[in-house]
Amino acid sequence: PTPLLGSFDESYLSLPEEVLVTVMRGHQKYFAVEQSDGKMAPRFIAIMETDADRTGVIRHGHERVLRARFNDARFFWESDGQITLTGRLELLRNVTFQAKLGSHFDKSARMQQLADQLVQALRDGGQPVPSEKATEVVRAARLAKSDLTTDLVKEFTELQGIVGGLLARREGQPEEISVAIYDHYRPQSMEDELPRTLGGQIVSLADRMDTLAGCFGVGLAPTGSKDPLGLRRAAQGVIRILAEKNLPLSLESLVASSCEVYEVAQRMGEASEWSGLAARQLLAEFLADRLRHYLREVHGFAYDEVNAVLAAGRNDVADAMRRIQAVAQIRPTENFEPLAAAFKRMRNILQQARESYGYVNGELNPDLFEPGPETELYERYLAVFNQAERAKQSGNFLAALEAIASLRPVVDLFFDKILVMDRDAEVRNNRLNLLATLLEQFSTIADFSEIVPKEAAPPADGKAAAPNPVAE
Repeated sequence: PTPLLGSFDESYLSLPEEVLVTVMRGHQKYFAVEQSDGKMAPRFIAIMETDADRTGVIRHGHERVLRARFNDARFFWESDGQITLTGRLELLRNVTFQAKLGSHFDKSARMQQLADQLVQALRDGGQPVPSEKATEVVRAARLAKSDLTTDLVKEFTELQGIVGGLLARREGQPEEISVAIYDHYRPQSMEDELPRTLGGQIVSLADRMDTLAGCFGVGLAPTGSKDPLGLRRAAQGVIRILAEKNLPLSLESLVASSCEVYEVAQRMGEASEWSGLAARQLLAEFLADRLRHYLREVHGFAYDEVNAVLAAGRNDVADAMRRIQAVAQIRPTENFEPLAAAFKRMRNILQQARESYGYVNGELNPDLFEPGPETELYERYLAVFNQAERAKQSGNFLAALEAIASLRPVVDLFFDKILVMDRDAEVRNNRLNLLATLLEQFSTIADFSEIVPKEAAPPADGKAAAPNPVAE
């Protein structure tokens, strides 16, 4: 193969670079050429299957084909700009989203409502969203699908979203709106960039959650290896945005909000076959399994670390990400795995007590503790609890885990010297209450009983539980 350098008229450079590159790279298999200043040059590189083009015939042929493609693109760009994105909303009534879920006009209305709810949820979670920006984000969600009616997107489907963003900028929409529309299909893969702005992230979440809630509600959840609607990819994008942009949005609130929007639509006579019960139950578990996949397969955290962290809470993705990073960081230290083994022992003792004695968690009575190991453990618990809570409140999960790990010596001493299952029921129950308190208070970052000592761990690809066929 031999590279061939061709050229085109500079007037085509007035077209958006994204359009030119798509024509050259995606449709003609040419390489675009940049100048030293980063701007596009009126050149392209084609690959020939012959050794040379001494007469220039092959080059002229490539230039002629590219010129025709550029002329088509210029015609589409100019004609598409004659109708505003707002004016195109009505045209979306003729673009089907999904047979049981209506048109893209219906979807864009739901996205608008969902974006509004997400803005409020972000504010409730402590993320500031100024009123002006909120208005623009909600507007972007409404207009995000308008470019599906353009000739450019019909011809170059990979430009959906991008064309909408470019047209929004061209017609003078605020930059927040144009960028949010431009980015809202991101990410399209694990390697793809995320939306650049908070507005783009909100619109992307609204789009994905509307699709997921809708499809799960009409029985279109993925089965086995089949996922024709790309729902796993959509859900993985939700997880990535929440985790990597540190957004204070819970999976529970996302599912609830997206389902509520469909319930409103149903009251208006739309999406009549949609089932909220199916959507809520299946989608929540599906997203949780996508989070598990993200932590395990994408970031490579150990299976038991993932189990431990998600057992302590799987609703807040950004929080789970911070917690598992702290667990992975502290795991190699000398106190962590022995303490985890002690927590597993506590859980087993409590389970045995429930089965043998009908034990039910109760309140601690410090007056019943004998001087020595159990009093030392209780007093150390009080000190560590306050220390760990302060660290957690400041978001320093590693410091909280280090404080908890410092309990190891007194926990070991307690089990060496104290008989938990004392014959005196009152003493026994109080000691059980102490263990239950330790488990309850110190399992909010991770359930340490899920940690498997390194020498007992299964192979790297071992699974702790059978995979969910919907999520894998």
